[in-house]
Amino acid sequence: MVANACSSQIKHQLPCIFMGSSAVFIVLLLLRQLIAAQGATAAVKDDIHRSDFPVDFAFGTSTSAYQVEGAYNVDGRGPSIWDSFTHLHPDGRLDGGINQKGVDFYNNLINSLLARGIQPYVTLFHWDAPQALEDKYGGFLSSKIVDDFRDYTNICFKLFGDRVKHWITLNEPMIFSVAGYALGNFAPGRCSSFISKCNGGDSATEPYIVGHHLLLSHAAAVKVYRKQYQTDQKGKIGITLVSPWLKPYYNNKIDEEAMARDLDFSFGWFMDPITQGDYPFIMRALVRERLPQFSKEEAKSLKGSFDFLGLNYYTTHYVKSVPFFSNSNVSFISDIHATDTGIRNGIPIGPASATSGFFSYPPGLKDILLYIKDKYNSPEIYITENGVSEFNNATLTLKEALNDYKRVDFHRRHLLYLQRAIKAGVKVKGYFVWSLLDNFEWSSGYTVRFGIYFVDYKDGLKRYAKSSVYWFQKFLK
Repeated sequence: MVANACSSQIKHQLPCIFMGSSAVFIVLLLLRQLIAAQGATAAVKDDIHRSDFPVDFAFGTSTSAYQVEGAYNVDGRGPSIWDSFTHLHPDGRLDGGINQKGVDFYNNLINSLLARGIQPYVTLFHWDAPQALEDKYGGFLSSKIVDDFRDYTNICFKLFGDRVKHWITLNEPMIFSVAGYALGNFAPGRCSSFISKCNGGDSATEPYIVGHHLLLSHAAAVKVYRKQYQTDQKGKIGITLVSPWLKPYYNNKIDEEAMARDLDFSFGWFMDPITQGDYPFIMRALVRERLPQFSKEEAKSLKGSFDFLGLNYYTTHYVKSVPFFSNSNVSFISDIHATDTGIRNGIPIGPASATSGFFSYPPGLKDILLYIKDKYNSPEIYITENGVSEFNNATLTLKEALNDYKRVDFHRRHLLYLQRAIKAGVKVKGYFVWSLLDNFEWSSGYTVRFGIYFVDYKDGLKRYAKSSVYWFQKFLK
């Protein structure tokens, strides 16, 4: 249903990428590469056009199935830790059988998109792990998840890899680990009792255990793809990480060190293992025995385990150092010995969005891209998410709700800095807008809207193009 709504607009509205999934299957669909228009560069200094980007640069939009697909108990879907579903594997394991209706759904989705010139970028896990595995052995708290994840991805490669040429193993593993197991505000809602009233948990150990098993699951999936499928299917496989860009709160050495430390805990936590085979040195030094070890074989399987990097960027924060002192309430958060904020001396770093902690700061996109280029040997990168939210304001008329001029300005400015990063040598291959549709925004529910298409929740989920759709349509010509 969602894919049809997306594709039906292609001739008349913004050509789109759609990202749909079930529990451990999220699909990010890439808009076919557009041939750049010929002509002079923009006359206006801060203007931006499709022709300012490489001819093979990909544009599109993204979303995830848990947030838009619905029908949580239809066609054999099983529950997930987000009370959603697992569509291909209702029980999360091969011995539980494969749901043919789920296979048919994604075959039809992929074929329909390809028929309309839209290439799928498929993300295999976007946080909604099967509840069956959570009940059986604790989900990603157990190393048993690695084999089940490997088997699941193997089926996806086998069934869909003849048409899917870009695979993403994990989406934002840092958020899944921290929000789900350190803060407890995302599923499965685990944390230490001094953090919040959670369903059990240990904020000092569980985030690192879960992150470790996520990395090993990623490596196992990449190994299967490269060994059994990549040569014949001629596709690529990567991972999507997320991080704000960070700036020191004060221009002093202490806060500069806090900035570097914070980046290692948020981004390097997952980027270092897939580039160097181990966690950042500062994490080893501060977390010590609570940080799991990789065997030599595991380290080898992780190092270089990506063909491209997906980067989700939303905001930039200031970072202030927190003194190193003994604290009985140890957690992932206290381990960083830093605190970050979007406000300094009462002044926001940029315009605030409807999402707490998200401030628009376009230069940060360029800064984090240059940081990745310089520190991690210039990988191939796709901006897999970038977007801005607005409050779901029921007092607005439909006409008013569709006038998202702030979103237009947000993307225009970020594209300007993205172009500058490319000119500076960063190998960025695509830019995907979050999101195609207004959706269920995790713990925020339906209180905020990220979509370039307005969804009328009170009138049969009818969809209407916002002003940003028409801006992108003009931009892409």
